[in-house]
Amino acid sequence: MSFILGNNVKMEVTGASHAPKITVKLCGIPKGVNIDMFEIEELLLRRAGGNATYTTKRKETDKPVIVAGIVDGVTNGNPIEAEFINSNQRSQDYNNLKFVPRPSHADYAAYIKYKGDIDLAGGGFFSGRMTLPMCFAGAICRQMLEEKGILIGAHIASAGNIEDDRYDPVDADLEINADCNLPVLNKEQGEKMEELMIKTAEEGDSIGGVIECKITGLPTGLGDPIYDSVESKLSYGMFGIPAVKGIEFGAGFDITKHYGSEMNDSFKLDGENVVTTTNNSGGIQGGLTNGMPVVFRVAIKPTPSIYKEQRSVDLVSKEEVPLQIKGRHDSCIVPRAVPCVEAMAALIMYDILLDEQNNL
Repeated sequence: MSFILGNNVKMEVTGASHAPKITVKLCGIPKGVNIDMFEIEELLLRRAGGNATYTTKRKETDKPVIVAGIVDGVTNGNPIEAEFINSNQRSQDYNNLKFVPRPSHADYAAYIKYKGDIDLAGGGFFSGRMTLPMCFAGAICRQMLEEKGILIGAHIASAGNIEDDRYDPVDADLEINADCNLPVLNKEQGEKMEELMIKTAEEGDSIGGVIECKITGLPTGLGDPIYDSVESKLSYGMFGIPAVKGIEFGAGFDITKHYGSEMNDSFKLDGENVVTTTNNSGGIQGGLTNGMPVVFRVAIKPTPSIYKEQRSVDLVSKEEVPLQIKGRHDSCIVPRAVPCVEAMAALIMYDILLDEQNNL
């Protein structure tokens, strides 16, 4: 089974968490582009597990094997193809789960849809591991955007009940605090988050959080009204990241608690440029970019694979049974999801940018 995303730039992903390999094909990248493989591998490293006590102990190299499309670091105009070898699977950890669905996983729905003919070891193709090829493709699109002065950054806005500072929605600053182990703006809050993640892991439980993303340098007028709005396309992409359960733009749901006179983004002049004094719209109005930073936040649910005993149903015996999940799992997937959000934002925005260029 393969999964395809994009219009002008198409990404196709195949494989599964415990398959021999995962592959990605990226079509639409022009010939003669210098690709910085170090930048790609740096983003993939941020996504990788096994780097902290609160992440999965599964450690893969996650190094892309370039099959086609890039020669000596330069694109040749053909589709870019890469493979990722899965070398550290422990499928035996999932032997007791074939007919006992894990709570809040896709197990039961997938069992019904595919009539039991599916391998869900490690989550199968529902696994967060499927974000690995997506991050590879997004890292390439990110480089294409950076050449045009479009930058993308993200940080952990909250983990559990601990909140980080928010990005300034008006300025172009994307810097996170380099003195913290987590991608946050406020070092003190980041340290509290890390303590909570470690404590949660020790208790065999999990927590979720919120990731805030900001995109700067976008020209005014990208996107289309109604169904092809920038919000629609970004949302479509973000929900392709396993564990994402919600998205909001600008002031988001909090905008409902205020009057229009408080939330409207007034216009002003910055030299000869028209800008807004605030950015409660999140840089998008009527589905189009308005020249301000695009700001959005995604909600990441607590990792459903936890070590605490849960209740489920044996689909063969039709009995309710206790369930103890084995394997190697994250107590908080949020830190590893930050580069995934950045990569997906790059994929979607580069595709939208090409829409505009093709219509000129």
